[in-house]
Amino acid sequence: MIEHIVPILAGTLAAAVPLIFAGLGELVAERTGVINLGVEGMMLAGAIAGFAAAVESGQGAAIGLPAGALAGAGMALIFAFFALLLAANQAACGLALTIFGIGLSAFIGQHYISYSLPGLKPFAIPLLSDIPLLGPILFKQDAVVYLSILTFAVIAWGLAKTRLGLLLKAVGESPEAAHAIGYPVIGIRFGATLFGGALAGIAGAYLSTVYTPLWVQNMSAGRGWIAVALVVFASWKAERLMLGAYLFGAVTILQFHAQGLGITIPVQLLAALPYLATIIVLVVISRDRRVLQNNLPASLGRSFLP
Repeated sequence: MIEHIVPILAGTLAAAVPLIFAGLGELVAERTGVINLGVEGMMLAGAIAGFAAAVESGQGAAIGLPAGALAGAGMALIFAFFALLLAANQAACGLALTIFGIGLSAFIGQHYISYSLPGLKPFAIPLLSDIPLLGPILFKQDAVVYLSILTFAVIAWGLAKTRLGLLLKAVGESPEAAHAIGYPVIGIRFGATLFGGALAGIAGAYLSTVYTPLWVQNMSAGRGWIAVALVVFASWKAERLMLGAYLFGAVTILQFHAQGLGITIPVQLLAALPYLATIIVLVVISRDRRVLQNNLPASLGRSFLP
């Protein structure tokens, strides 16, 4: 049992990275009142763009991750054009974006099925990585794991402690009031949406260039939907989202170690555990309407035209 603890916990940190990036991006967008259900499509676009850029350049994740961010932001720009400028239904635009991302990534990715990448080697932090038990778990990870933690810290601090964070919340609560005192509501929502798309693209690129690292059609495997659910699970708070990402990362990685732990559960059920956990958590949270009403952005999903 003990010999499985370190690889399970270390694997949890890596498995949570796509959920952290995608979830934080969606959290920032929803703080301004924009709900983008196209996270899955943006992740897949980022995955294939990052993988293609990494293969063609020969530079691996160093080029793949920025390329994924650009692809995710480009997909978000399409969503923002229709949902924000033309005031189309946000839920419908997000679903269409996911369908488009699935098809586009499959079309482009058919040329890269036979390729693979070396990925990123774990970076051991001197001295800290030698700490018994905790060292290999916390301080011997690839660089993107550390980047995800830094991204969380910056976003959590920015939302809670800065003027920009208060402005994003004000736009999400009452875009009419924010517009009345001179703030560019559409511009702020545009920026938050593109930022969320870029983070979703990074999440996808991490899957294809670091975590796997190869291209497989629909390789996000529903993580985009889990990221959207995590925002609700977290009650629109970055700290809870981080905790939820690690929780679902642990459930994901546990299925790979189940046989070694002597757990005799059908493989199909183990593979479904992250999604079952998502449904259960959402059902439990939705029963407490007070929590949702206290944290839900008042204008979430509602179009605004000045």
